[in-house]
Amino acid sequence: MTAVFRVGLVRLVSRATQSPNLLQAQANALPAAFQQRCSISGKTMRGGPRVPKAAPYPYKTKKYTVFNAFFDKTSKRFDENSKVICVEGPIAAGKSKFAQELADELDMQYYPAVDLDLIYINSYGYDMRKLDPQLPPSCRSYDVRNFCLDPSHDLAAQFQIRMYMLRYSQYIDALQHVLSTGQGVVLERSPYSDFVFMEAMFRQGYLSRGARSVYNELRQNTIGELLKPHLVIYLDLPVDAVKKQIKSRNVDYEVQSKVFSDAYLNDVEQLYKQQYLKDISTHAELLIYDWTAGGETEVVVEDIERIDFNQFEADSHNKKMLDWRFPLETEWCEARIKYCHEKPDLMNYFNVPRFDVPELLRSADDSKVWRDVWYNAPGMKYRPGYNADMGDGGLLTKTKLGINEAI
Repeated sequence: MTAVFRVGLVRLVSRATQSPNLLQAQANALPAAFQQRCSISGKTMRGGPRVPKAAPYPYKTKKYTVFNAFFDKTSKRFDENSKVICVEGPIAAGKSKFAQELADELDMQYYPAVDLDLIYINSYGYDMRKLDPQLPPSCRSYDVRNFCLDPSHDLAAQFQIRMYMLRYSQYIDALQHVLSTGQGVVLERSPYSDFVFMEAMFRQGYLSRGARSVYNELRQNTIGELLKPHLVIYLDLPVDAVKKQIKSRNVDYEVQSKVFSDAYLNDVEQLYKQQYLKDISTHAELLIYDWTAGGETEVVVEDIERIDFNQFEADSHNKKMLDWRFPLETEWCEARIKYCHEKPDLMNYFNVPRFDVPELLRSADDSKVWRDVWYNAPGMKYRPGYNADMGDGGLLTKTKLGINEAI
């Protein structure tokens, strides 16, 4: 109901403040100011860093509401690089290094791959995993290290659902950034590809059919709320090369892992190529590279610069980039309000009660112990900035809550 009211109010006031001639022009055609620009360009082609058309909106410290939308429009900040790019590929493919180099060359914001440290390390730097000895088994930490060493643990299902939630949250942050600053983003993996790992885990028996059902239900409830990426870049490695890379980078829990068998890695490769890449290519542009021996970021940038994104604007029936075709400025502002101001509402879609999957449940007694221990840890008694025992000061004069705090 809040969203419906917000949409109606934004459009009503915007229409009331526009002239009849302008409204007719918007109804007849897509104004150039509201379209995505045609081609992404690197620093070499631009001759230097990106020059923003308007100052970035401070979305991390200032809310963007219906009221703000009347005075601060969205599309005025867009240029040809206001795009979402996702870098995908198997483990140890070199995604992090490539994504950082790509973001730097395109003058975009880089978002690294998420991990459970976002949950287990609080804002004061305290590692909540230290509390495990005080917690019952159902409430203890379980991250990627635990999964690699003990993938059949009951907490594996909760681990993968949390990974999807974190990727979903990060993707919303990326959309906030694009819509509020006009700067494009490069993400290492995304919520759209997360199902690849869930399905591979299920095929190898690490997840139950019930846990898989819960995951798919959550994904169905949430994924449609996002704007799909403009471009997906897949770095391809055969399974043998992946295993060599895992051994080469010598991360102890990866080398000792029971997970990275030929069967699991083949499942990941098959799911990526036969399902994810096939599905996402109906919306986004897709570039695939053989990365067995690595590659040159400059070559990829040249390929990206050849893509004419404007061709999809010309054909209204083309499904590619459909999410990003907003004919009115008010619709850009509505999308921005949704991701900047209503993120907690979007994250609430994960609160789907399911009581038929034992590995996703914990007893009331275990939950009581967890709450008592967790919220008495250093920096956890109060909101960040309000914990005197961690050195926070000026508590009597603090009245403003943080912006976009939801995970």
